[in-house]
Amino acid sequence: MDHLPQRRELGAFIRARREALSPPPGGGRRRTPGLRREEAATRCALSPTLYTWIEQGRDISLTARTLASLAQGLSLTPAERAYLFALGQIRDPATPPKLPALAPVPAALQRALSAIAAPAYLLDARFTARAWNAPARALFAPWHESGEPNLLRFIFLVPAARDFIQDWAASARRLVAEFRAETAETPDDPRLHRLLDELRAQSPDFAKAWAARDVQARLGGLRRFNHPTQGALCFTQVNFQHLAGERYRLIMLIEPGEQG
Repeated sequence: MDHLPQRRELGAFIRARREALSPPPGGGRRRTPGLRREEAATRCALSPTLYTWIEQGRDISLTARTLASLAQGLSLTPAERAYLFALGQIRDPATPPKLPALAPVPAALQRALSAIAAPAYLLDARFTARAWNAPARALFAPWHESGEPNLLRFIFLVPAARDFIQDWAASARRLVAEFRAETAETPDDPRLHRLLDELRAQSPDFAKAWAARDVQARLGGLRRFNHPTQGALCFTQVNFQHLAGERYRLIMLIEPGEQG
């Protein structure tokens, strides 16, 4: 395969980015803008020869490490880094691989959900809401309207959750303990790892709760909310598990007086 067109464009791109950088102070008069090649090579932790060959567009072997060094040394933006790796025809190791699309919720489960009069929704194994009925959308308006389908992301990353859920701290800790119990059977799920990495990085509260390693079965019980238009509400949560194909949990919220 002829790599020369991509290599020439990559070289021209690197040169343009080098020339856009401000030279170090005290560097004396320059005939061209930006850094000298030797200065750019030093910033990129590459030999001047290798850097020059890359900028000249030579058809040489490139590695992800070399491109990452160029991106860091030349202070490329995320978009510029992605363009660099695309020209080099190498996957950027800093970019998580694309995950396959989620399988659609079975039609029978969708119909069952719609037939339920009480607020009800479906959670998958990663606590992402995959379907709601109309009463659930109304009850969980702050969650549904946030546009964030994952329950954990909503609880820990969306500020409205702290007002909506009464006794947020205790509820959040319980949810993390339930999540640890639920995910023990799928330790190699890449979606799970990505979700955990994101939550630990963005929420100190989640990181602390996850590090506690509490485990709790998802048994339901009383759930109290501060609804934005209906005020304080109390329901009993009931859970049902569907194990055909992907595992789903059907969550229903019923009036406390309806308990058996």
